[in-house]
Amino acid sequence: MIRVLIVDDSAFMRKALSIMLEGDPEVEVVGTARDGLEAIEKVRELKPDIVTLDVEMPRMDGLTALRRIMREHPVPVIMVSSLTQEGAQATIEALEAGAVDFIPKQHSYVSIEISRIRAELLEKIKTIARTRPLLTRRRSAAPDAEALPAFRFREARAIAIGVSTGGPRALQQVIPTLPADLPVPVLIVQHMPPHFTRSLAERLNSLSPLTVVEAEEGMPLEPGRVFLAPGGRHLVLERRNGQVPVIRTPVEPATLHRPSVDVMFQSVCQIFGGKVLAVVMTGMGRDGLEGARLIKQHGGKVITQDEATCVVYGMPRAVAEAGLSDAVLPLEQIGPFLARSLGCAPVARSVSP
Repeated sequence: MIRVLIVDDSAFMRKALSIMLEGDPEVEVVGTARDGLEAIEKVRELKPDIVTLDVEMPRMDGLTALRRIMREHPVPVIMVSSLTQEGAQATIEALEAGAVDFIPKQHSYVSIEISRIRAELLEKIKTIARTRPLLTRRRSAAPDAEALPAFRFREARAIAIGVSTGGPRALQQVIPTLPADLPVPVLIVQHMPPHFTRSLAERLNSLSPLTVVEAEEGMPLEPGRVFLAPGGRHLVLERRNGQVPVIRTPVEPATLHRPSVDVMFQSVCQIFGGKVLAVVMTGMGRDGLEGARLIKQHGGKVITQDEATCVVYGMPRAVAEAGLSDAVLPLEQIGPFLARSLGCAPVARSVSP
């Protein structure tokens, strides 16, 4: 049984989440808490396998409680985040502080949203509990350039990155190590709903030598810029009148994930053929597998994150087990590896916990 602690200041949400989870034979709700202070006490007392944690609560908010929990009694935490700009910013902070994932809720339609998020929440709880994610990261110097695998791909025209669960924290380890003189654009699909991707882009931009933006319809694809797919829309490229590729953000095709890593990989491959350096990082599921296969068929290169540094070793596992990985790397080596593959010096920085 997976033992879950539910933390929310709303009695309705506590009850609704309890009913939702207890309907599954693999999950047991071992307790509930009304605020951050009570959450810390219950984590210490009940030792749950996983915690769902609201952000906005009286006495002690979810962010403060999360930091205490991760410092004193580390346990996988899924944030329950409101679909507002403030909620999105707080969620990004929570993911930085050690939360492994989040589920969005719309306060004004909470009774409807409960039924919609049940399957997603149960999948996340089961996957995260089974994978036992690494909750703390060691602080270490940037990897020795000489220790990185020998790899050159200077003909690459784009870097394409796909990531899901654990992605915001992982991206904050990779993107800031890419130098300002990077000769290619970087395209990222992070599985997230609307609102949250803009906050993530702003956070990455504040940490990086490169300019990081949430992709918008009609943006020209430019070297040395990072384009993050907007939540709820795909990130695809098209060449107009033979000119520089421009970004499109359609809602079609209908896919399990929107944005989809496969859709983005396939589009980048259509524009640049085999001159694509693809990266598949932490996340549950198999999104990115077919796109990576297409990139490899055209002569491109594919890198996957190793199991030891993934929060969830799902997406990279699918690619690696299909024999599509040209390199399997720990998280802290991915950014420097990408920079050196393109003939650039990576930005030296410590690996944050």
